[in-house]
Amino acid sequence: MRTPLSFSRARASLLLFAFALLFAFSCSRQPTHKSTTTQPAAPGVSQTLTGRVVRIADGDTVTVLDATNTQHRIRLQGIDAPESHQAFGTQSKKSLSDMIFDKDVTVIYDKMDQYGRLVGKILLNGKDVNLEQVKAGMAWHYKEYEREQSPEDRELYARAEDEARSARRGLWVEANPIEPGEFRRNEKRERER
Repeated sequence: MRTPLSFSRARASLLLFAFALLFAFSCSRQPTHKSTTTQPAAPGVSQTLTGRVVRIADGDTVTVLDATNTQHRIRLQGIDAPESHQAFGTQSKKSLSDMIFDKDVTVIYDKMDQYGRLVGKILLNGKDVNLEQVKAGMAWHYKEYEREQSPEDRELYARAEDEARSARRGLWVEANPIEPGEFRRNEKRERER
């Protein structure tokens, strides 16, 4: 004969088994890859994206393919590279391509620009790719947007530009290279004539 105590043990065992099955089923429904978000974070809150660089548009814009096969256009934060048809534009693009094309990178971003690109810092094996472009003389430190950088990055990028200029690396072989913003304004004025 069953006692009330043995009945409640059987019921507890059955409930425990049911919860274990439910838990196992819910775990099996989770995606196997690390999910990535494409939505900009709240201002000042950084998000991370990992993926393979599948396209280099120019010296400061790339496309990254994430684990879900979603492509993300990335604008490198804190730098401004020469336009493609500007002096050193081709060299800047090649420098960036040699560094990261077809490699897995991490992107730390916190905003999207007016063109729908995520604006962020690209890391390759922990190394700041944006900073490497400035060190190589393949981009300017983008002072117009430096307030969006951490104080440490602001200082590092400014120092890297000064050192590249002093060593006459990359675009600094020219006495007075034209910054991309000025180059674009000059082109616009020429078109309007």
